[in-house]
Amino acid sequence: MKLMLALAVIAASALAADERRSGADFMSPTTQAMQRDDAQNPAMLWISGGEAQWNAPAGSDAKSCASCHGDARTSMRGVAARFPAFDADSGKTVNLAQRINLCRERKQHAAPWRIESEELLNMEAYVAMQSRGMPVTPPQDAGTRASAARGQQLYFQRIGQLNLSCAQCHDQQWGKRLAGSTIPQAHASAYPIYRLEWQGMGSLQRRLRNCMSGVRAEVPAFGAQELVELEAWLAVRDQGMKIETPGVRP
Repeated sequence: MKLMLALAVIAASALAADERRSGADFMSPTTQAMQRDDAQNPAMLWISGGEAQWNAPAGSDAKSCASCHGDARTSMRGVAARFPAFDADSGKTVNLAQRINLCRERKQHAAPWRIESEELLNMEAYVAMQSRGMPVTPPQDAGTRASAARGQQLYFQRIGQLNLSCAQCHDQQWGKRLAGSTIPQAHASAYPIYRLEWQGMGSLQRRLRNCMSGVRAEVPAFGAQELVELEAWLAVRDQGMKIETPGVRP
């Protein structure tokens, strides 16, 4: 109860629900149109790859994702909205990409995909797209809440040679300009996203690591638990906002 209350107080002190704005709101009309129209959205190439992988046999048992889950358009509806989530078997909170790899290892007896690989981004984006338009609904179990509490500490902690926290930019300075770009509120409901500067898809962890590098902080490796826990806090912060995947950003 105390933990839930603490998270609620911190969330309220960051951004009020009625002032939260998607990162898409800060983009140019051209980029907004690109995200809205699946025929223009370059991320749909990765979605197509994920759909093909969903139906492709893998592993020693030659089972596909569809073998267990059937049509992703129904079975995966709402799944991405509930991640990160605590995984009892591993005893830690995992994000959606990690859960996909756990399924490959445990159910398909296949090798996990490399983090940030095209294959994993394909599948993560494809699964996440099935929840497009649904509200972010972080799990309320004790394990996930504890991870989110640790993630919020990192969000408000000053780091790096520039001695800045995530909150100082994205809660206190959003809407202002930094190096010619508008500072967004750092909502994570559009990931994985296609960034024009990357000319490709990238995960939320890639973006978090970019920010940490930007403030000249030590950058955790992909898959590091502190990054997953930061993701868990962002899900609490985004609760009720709509899933936008696949997003497009400048």
